[in-house]
Amino acid sequence: MREHWAPASAEELEQFETDALSGFVLARASAGLADGTIRGDVGHLDQIRTWFGRPL
Repeated sequence: MREHWAPASAEELEQFETDALSGFVLARASAGLADGTIRGDVGHLDQIRTWFGRPL
């Protein structure tokens, strides 16, 4: 049987989003992308997050 998990709290979602975004930035930097390109990509993700008004 499967375990039933409680929904993630807002804090847990925020921590997960931070970890995922950090991994995204690290992967892009490791691939050799310029800082400006990474900054632009993160900026677009931040705009989407702001539009939704909650963690992605």
